[in-house]
Amino acid sequence: MRKKQKRRTGRLVLLSLAISFVVFGLWFSGTNSYKFLKGYFLFKTGEAATETVASSQPKPQSVEEEPVKKESDSLYIERPEEGEEFGNLYIPKLEANLPIFHGTDEDELEKGVGHFAGSVLPGERDNSVLSGHRDTVFRKLGEVGKGDLLVVTTSAGEFTYKVRKVKIVNADDRSIIVPRPRPTLTVTTCYPFNFIGDAPDRYILIADLIESNTEI
Repeated sequence: MRKKQKRRTGRLVLLSLAISFVVFGLWFSGTNSYKFLKGYFLFKTGEAATETVASSQPKPQSVEEEPVKKESDSLYIERPEEGEEFGNLYIPKLEANLPIFHGTDEDELEKGVGHFAGSVLPGERDNSVLSGHRDTVFRKLGEVGKGDLLVVTTSAGEFTYKVRKVKIVNADDRSIIVPRPRPTLTVTTCYPFNFIGDAPDRYILIADLIESNTEI
């Protein structure tokens, strides 16, 4: 009877020890796994952060190395001041020569064609936007369409554009001032041309640069 009781007690002890080892092993492996995963996550996060910081840092240059200039940087030594007349728009179809002023406030538009200050200057890569009143400088702009030429002359040279597209959009449409992958001239005025009061739409000419003469 006592032998059976001792055997039973021994089995319970062994079983308890086995369970304790199993629990300890699970805890240990789970803790190490957690540490491993946490360390790996921190490493990858730090690595990504390092790459981000590194990519945002300017590339070191030697003393003799000059900054690389974009194509547009070499066209104008400096941008015109707000309200300054800096160029001329010639429309062969209308035989019209129109002065261009930097800015599209009423002061500029009363004197001629206004250049949207947030866009690039004529001849530069991207979208240069010109605006004018339909009852003054652009009163005959509706006669200009696809295939017609627009010639802009500035201190940087003479730039010839060819109208690729004509659009009529709502006055609140801002898509006309979106960036372009190549040198583009966008000319806009109010529409309809014979509308009395504030016109609800805009007449848009989108033209691509086809010739550039910077040696005038």
